[in-house]
Amino acid sequence: MNNLLAVLSFLTIIPTKDYDLMYIAKNMYLFPIAGLIIGSIIGLLSFLPINEMILASIIVLGLLIITGAHHIDGLADFADALMVKGSKEVKKRVIHDPATGSAGVSAIVIYFICSIIALSSISNNQLYLSIIVSEVLAKFSMVLLAYTGRSAWEGMGSIFINIVDLKRFLIGLILTIIIVYTLASLEGFYALILSIITTLSILKIAERSFGGISGDVFGATNEIIRVVNFILFVHLNIRTSFIDII
Repeated sequence: MNNLLAVLSFLTIIPTKDYDLMYIAKNMYLFPIAGLIIGSIIGLLSFLPINEMILASIIVLGLLIITGAHHIDGLADFADALMVKGSKEVKKRVIHDPATGSAGVSAIVIYFICSIIALSSISNNQLYLSIIVSEVLAKFSMVLLAYTGRSAWEGMGSIFINIVDLKRFLIGLILTIIIVYTLASLEGFYALILSIITTLSILKIAERSFGGISGDVFGATNEIIRVVNFILFVHLNIRTSFIDII
């Protein structure tokens, strides 16, 4: 439980005691469980009897609040650095710049628009599970990134990269498979495969642009995987219902 609380302290604003970043990194394999908790909490909003578009906006806002907008800034920085012309050193300076450029603002706007439209398009009886599975896979994507990637420079991201070994990755993968299969059956595996392909694609882009990955790339990947799965679940019919699970 203490290990899980450490992970939640890093990924959410849920009040816990302060934990050392090294200790959190050692327990990164629990990120999918944290995603399950976050998704379950925010997913409860899906039962509100209100207009679909308004409901989707509230859900996106809820995700932003519970995560403390922890990763959305990474998406903006990642977009700014990718769009700027120049060498890896130029892109490195841009990604470390605290100011958000036009590409970063555009990425955030597109992210919110796509999330809201996708969530409002998922049928009511599938929305709760879609939120949970998407959040679990968003968190697993960071575990995958930490295991497969190399650090572009020393920083917060490099701590996770250096610690996540094959054992921790496999535990995270097994936990993810169990959760997505239980909640979404075969459709959960489709989402997992899409998440892996998308994450590895982001990794290749980051390696070409920066020479590796950083904390901002972790954050951007989390946001991208979440919205990609929202869009996927618009087109998938999840066979397992929450009532069946209970």
